[in-house]
Amino acid sequence: MKQILNITKVAALLALALAVIVPARAGDLKAASGQAIQNFKLADPGLTRFFENSAGYVVLPSVGEGGLIIGGQRGDGLVYHKGTVVGKVTMTEISIGAQAGGGQFSEVIFFETNAALESFKASEYKMSAAAKASVVASGVAANAKYEQGMAVFTLPKSGAMVAAAVGGQKFKFEPIHSPIQ
Repeated sequence: MKQILNITKVAALLALALAVIVPARAGDLKAASGQAIQNFKLADPGLTRFFENSAGYVVLPSVGEGGLIIGGQRGDGLVYHKGTVVGKVTMTEISIGAQAGGGQFSEVIFFETNAALESFKASEYKMSAAAKASVVASGVAANAKYEQGMAVFTLPKSGAMVAAAVGGQKFKFEPIHSPIQ
């Protein structure tokens, strides 16, 4: 029993460490987001239609995750409207349940309509518990559809985490009023 408590404490500390990582600078995020967009399109060229036809999208170039029973995710990204950066976003998630491991991934969330994008930007947004992400591989985008006005894709970068849901992710939007250099 003590061993389980110790493991739980270590996992909680890991999740807390992920939550306090120093936020990325907007300029660094722009370069990293551009690279992430290229990586998504290389992994599945079918995603190009989502980038071109969506009302907007969020790019989280590097999300860190880790956990053992208790886990967490954290990442900073940019919000685009018709290809133009309109804000910065921070995503966090703390979860309890069957999960183990750690790693990094990129995530992109496409919005089907302006209303869906505005709803995301309006306040702190929480992804539906039922939300699922498609792991990008060649051809996945061909069958992907918007659900509740959004389509979510992830691209593993490193490590291995046994968990696939994005439900419960919380996003904090911050508008950007001047162009990012």
